[in-house]
Amino acid sequence: MCISSQLHSHAGAGHARDCPCVQRGISLVELIMFIVIVSVALAGILLVMNTTSKSSADPLVRKQAIAAAYSLLEEVQLQDFTAAAPNVAVTQLNRATVYHIASDYNGFATTGIYAVNGVAAITGLENYSAAVAVTPEAAAWNGIPAGNVLKIDVTVASPNGDTFTATGYRTNY
Repeated sequence: MCISSQLHSHAGAGHARDCPCVQRGISLVELIMFIVIVSVALAGILLVMNTTSKSSADPLVRKQAIAAAYSLLEEVQLQDFTAAAPNVAVTQLNRATVYHIASDYNGFATTGIYAVNGVAAITGLENYSAAVAVTPEAAAWNGIPAGNVLKIDVTVASPNGDTFTATGYRTNY
């Protein structure tokens, strides 16, 4: 506290304003420090938000690839195990019109994800690709005799190059 304000504290209400020792408000140095601290904090927050928003579409792309892989895997698993008719390799054009068994899907590949009876890729999935590998299990598998189990691998590649493989089995029951 200022000496002059102690000596003249009874002098009047306006005297404290005249004393150079009494600080009111903030100094220029404090103001600059505040601006620097807030700027650094804001820059950090914006950096995190930029990184987050840049990769926010990746989960959607991955989910679409997973959904496409499991959809095609289910399609193959729902086919008969064996048939009396001759095997016909699956193509995009004959998927819905020709009778197929599960092993007919071995080597099936497509660019673009299509509905089973579709002639054009599903909108938004044109740049995905899918491939199917069907291999018979040579040894007994969980009590099922050898030759009665097919391993089905469906691999879907997304537009950004990530791949997802869904694996399933079809048994002769």
